[in-house]
Amino acid sequence: MINHLYEGLQVLESEAKPLSPIERLKAINGPLLSWYDSHARVLPWRETPEAYRVWISEIMLQQTRVEAVKPYYARFMEALPDVKALAEVEDERLMKLWEGLGYYNRARNLKKAAGVIMYDYGGQVPETYEELLKLPGIGSYTAGAISSIAFGHPVPAVDGNVLRVLSRVLESHEDILKQSVKKHFEELLRETMPKERTSAFTQGMIEIGAIVCVPNGKPKCEECPLESLCLAERHGLLDSIPYKAPKKPRKIEEKTVLLICSSKKAAIRKRPDQGLLASLYEFPNTDHYLTADEVREYLEKEQGVTVESVEPLGNAKHIFSHVEWHMNGYLVQTDQIPGQYLAVERQELQNRYAIPNAFQAYYQKLMEMLA
Repeated sequence: MINHLYEGLQVLESEAKPLSPIERLKAINGPLLSWYDSHARVLPWRETPEAYRVWISEIMLQQTRVEAVKPYYARFMEALPDVKALAEVEDERLMKLWEGLGYYNRARNLKKAAGVIMYDYGGQVPETYEELLKLPGIGSYTAGAISSIAFGHPVPAVDGNVLRVLSRVLESHEDILKQSVKKHFEELLRETMPKERTSAFTQGMIEIGAIVCVPNGKPKCEECPLESLCLAERHGLLDSIPYKAPKKPRKIEEKTVLLICSSKKAAIRKRPDQGLLASLYEFPNTDHYLTADEVREYLEKEQGVTVESVEPLGNAKHIFSHVEWHMNGYLVQTDQIPGQYLAVERQELQNRYAIPNAFQAYYQKLMEMLA
């Protein structure tokens, strides 16, 4: 067993008084660091963990799997290798680089923060937790991650992975979605995390949550260096910890998506500057379902174009945090693109205009048709 050297700790605890939360968390430092030294995954942002690279990777990894992030990270770093390049990039270019990652406000805040860093910090990412928190788009977790991983400061970085590990080790039944619970765990780590090797500690905590104490499925306790210290495992509570209060059901919105094409060009439009998917481009769509006959009537009577054909494309669904889009789609061939839309070619869709993942099913069909 990976943590056989620490079996004596459990025996001692069972024969005397239980460890306090502070004592228990201090006891994880040794086995955690030893495990990380031999089990850390090779990831591109770990090769040179300087502040800009750590910052970009941590923002990308929010709500996104590691394997999905890797190609986006490589493309982003090639195009925007430093703070100055990020601060000066055109908005449409930035959105295209981010296309497919979702949660586009993350990219907008990156550029805003880069501008602040250029103006207030001479182009150097600040290293203290307090200064990092002042930047747009950086909360307590990201500030802690940059400060500890890139600069070695002993400040905690508590994300969902770390919340899960700590909840199980301490047998906490508190709702991990509450900010008060996250803040409590941050305070505990401030008192107990090592003052040296903080980069390895922070990444080790996240790593155990990602690949051992996994978010979905059965945790791999037999591989965990913290098994002998984990109260949830000891008491058979892994199925109920961590606890999350049930979320409210998402609102369902019905839409009809129109791929309006004419002479190897397709219609797109820019979304409003505020709200969901702000300032991104989309295919024309309605806030309700339309039949093929209704699509033809809508375009001919209201937009004054001649519809040559209407082909059903089937249904698709996209899930946001608080809403679901249930869509049906049509490929519409017309004599011209209606004047209120942009008429774009395939190459422009590929290289210039960012189309959100919500339309991915129809985007792929359009790209095939325009080829």
